Amino acid sequence: MSSYQSADIRNIALVGHSAAGKTTLAETLLKKTGAIHTRGNVERGSTVCDFDPHEKELGHSLETTICFMEHDGAHINLIDTPGYPDFAGRSIAILPAVETAAVVINAEHGIELVTRRMMEVAAKDGLCRMIIVNHIDAPGVKLQQLMTDIKEAFGNECLPINLPADGAKKVVDCYFKPNNEEAVDFSSVEEAHTEIIDQVVELDEELMEVYLEQGQDMQPSQLHDVFEKAMRRGHLVPVCFVSAETGSGVNQLLNVFVHLMPNPMEGNPPPFIKGEGDAATAVKVEADEDKHVIAHVFKVMVDPFIGRMGIFRIHQGTITPNTQLLIGDARKPFKVSHLYRLQGKEHVEMAKGIPGDICAVAKVDEIEFGAVLHDSHDEDRFHLEAVASSPPMHGVAITPRRRGDEQKLSEALSKLAAEDPSLVVEHDAAANETVMRGSGELHLRAIMERMKERFHVEVDTRPPSIPYRETITRKAEGHHRHRKQTGGAGQFGEVFLRVEPLPRDHGFEFVSKVVGGSIPYQFIPAVEKGVRQVLSSGAIAGYTMQDIRVIVYDGKHHPVDSKEVAFVAAGKKAFIEAINQAKPIILEPIVKVEITVPGDHMGDIAGDLSSRRGRINGNEVLTANQVRIDGEVPLAELENYQTRLGSLTGGVGSFTMAFSHYQAVPAPLQKELSTSFQVADNA
Repeated sequence: MSSYQSADIRNIALVGHSAAGKTTLAETLLKKTGAIHTRGNVERGSTVCDFDPHEKELGHSLETTICFMEHDGAHINLIDTPGYPDFAGRSIAILPAVETAAVVINAEHGIELVTRRMMEVAAKDGLCRMIIVNHIDAPGVKLQQLMTDIKEAFGNECLPINLPADGAKKVVDCYFKPNNEEAVDFSSVEEAHTEIIDQVVELDEELMEVYLEQGQDMQPSQLHDVFEKAMRRGHLVPVCFVSAETGSGVNQLLNVFVHLMPNPMEGNPPPFIKGEGDAATAVKVEADEDKHVIAHVFKVMVDPFIGRMGIFRIHQGTITPNTQLLIGDARKPFKVSHLYRLQGKEHVEMAKGIPGDICAVAKVDEIEFGAVLHDSHDEDRFHLEAVASSPPMHGVAITPRRRGDEQKLSEALSKLAAEDPSLVVEHDAAANETVMRGSGELHLRAIMERMKERFHVEVDTRPPSIPYRETITRKAEGHHRHRKQTGGAGQFGEVFLRVEPLPRDHGFEFVSKVVGGSIPYQFIPAVEKGVRQVLSSGAIAGYTMQDIRVIVYDGKHHPVDSKEVAFVAAGKKAFIEAINQAKPIILEPIVKVEITVPGDHMGDIAGDLSSRRGRINGNEVLTANQVRIDGEVPLAELENYQTRLGSLTGGVGSFTMAFSHYQAVPAPLQKELSTSFQVADNA
């Protein structure tokens, strides 16, 4: 392993839609740079990046995988990511570890759902972006039209840095050799070179003057700094053409990686902050080997043989075996016994890690996704700004198939959730069910398959209970006197209160306006406790109540018999009386949906959404005869929607959903839910 400095490191994530060829491209790059001797094959399950048995069986990536290579003096860390929409959360989670997001597009399929999403997320996170058009030699592809589609979708800052030639059998550089007169399949080397120069020099007035004097005689070395500046600002998105299968354009792509993509000192600095909430302040982290260590964990793996492995990116300082590292705000450090870099499933020992390096440590049980590693308490309370991603909405309620497996299931879920930031495990005490939520049906199926293979736990599934809520629609008052005499000291407490509806999603407020000591101050919390008991258990259908203000304004007490338990009971009964007079209603969760389908299926989708009590808010015509439909639908109506969407569109439709708001259920549904609750309550 040759030695290198931070300036020699390139951290690049290959992202994009499924079947874009990311894993094959990574394999070709590894072979081209001599990192592996023989190129593997996705179909045969022999690639470096798809080493999981389930990935080999399915023939596509399920996990993010790290590999590395050396080329022309540069050390390139490459992260291969899954492309199915269900696994986009895993891809997004690794973006803070890189300077560059390389969005791979399949030339046969054009711009797809995940292509758009990754371009948007990478831009929002301040990453430098480039586009790699793969499968350029596939029959019937129209690369010139695809280049036009890319500009329409993502802006005129997307400019080709090389071009296909000889019917896409080869690729010709347009940046480093501007005087190349070789014929290309569309446009020209001179035109492409001029477009790039014009785009980048706009950001530097002095360079603009030089350019106007020298014209196209400017050398790439003169443009390096402003080129990086243009990428940092999103003012330039280079487009490269390649065939991962034949290797056409791979040399040019490696040249772009090494000489044009930013190193750790040139990319936008990571958004580290110190503190929480309004007190949080931005902090500057520098790629300096001699400063305190700051690294962040962007991936966790739990291996049955080596235990928990934390994979992290070093942003500042140097880590070696024997370094003492703190995890987050922990007071006690752990000792790095072995420091690894990853080549797929292989762990290669490292003598030291420097800023920009992607490393791993094993057998540290306390390490978790998103944790900041540091070697000084000066960096306590440091953390990265949260990665932008929608909360998982697809859920299944699970129970172990075999009796006695409850503990094994709990341990398996804990380990799987540690590995996957897009997996959330919830226990609904009210419904007495464990719910596993993920990014989609395929995501959840993959989790359950892994649970079976690795932990030998099988589960039965059913749709999770819908998280309905209850609220009120008008003001009302309630009163209750609790009196109990059993011989000796009794119980006495009397409460007068009123309830008011709050704006939607404003939660609960408890206000005391008691004056004159009619209810002694020490019993006010007891009144609130009684109210909260009703809030959690519901008043008309058994669902949690929200958006209510409770004002306690009067009451009575007894100097001997008043006790906490009396005011808990009085507060509870007074609240129930007020609720019953305040026209209570049941609320249901409404989700925002974004559905992408071929244009000729739009009518079918609109009709289906209408039958599900949905509403279409708008639509947008995309490239390649695709339409994106934005709408709102009750969550209860979306059970098995992915299957229904597939049947309507021949398997080519996709959708995402995210929580929007709560709204009142229709009267017939409220009656049904209330009746079932009353029956259960009476039982």
